[in-house]
Amino acid sequence: MSELKIRVLIVDDDQDQLALAERTLSAYGFEVRTHRSSLGVSNLVRTSAPDLVLLDVNIPALTGDKVLALARSQAPAGTKFILYSASDESTLRALAKASGADGYITKSVQGEELAQRLSALHQKARAEETTPANR
Repeated sequence: MSELKIRVLIVDDDQDQLALAERTLSAYGFEVRTHRSSLGVSNLVRTSAPDLVLLDVNIPALTGDKVLALARSQAPAGTKFILYSASDESTLRALAKASGADGYITKSVQGEELAQRLSALHQKARAEETTPANR
């Protein structure tokens, strides 16, 4: 049985950053879609049903944390939102916690490490879906 590709939507207003992340993740077997604006993300999440959404925090019009709140309401169950920024890690960690993101990754993480972190987040999410809650 072949493993399904992890579907990732990358939202970033920086075309170079989008192209780099798309090439990298595609090379590691991810199915990648990109979007350059905070506008329309909710509809794209609803229609494309990504497993993971990598959201740049500093996007004009609506910041990533605000987009997250709007898009999460349209996302299929199980979609995970990861904030992605050049901000320092402590700032990004605090923003991810405050906004309810499922994780965060700094833009200094590239290549194989980015693919590994996203794979780990996806595997953790899959494990949580199949494990009964311990209450």
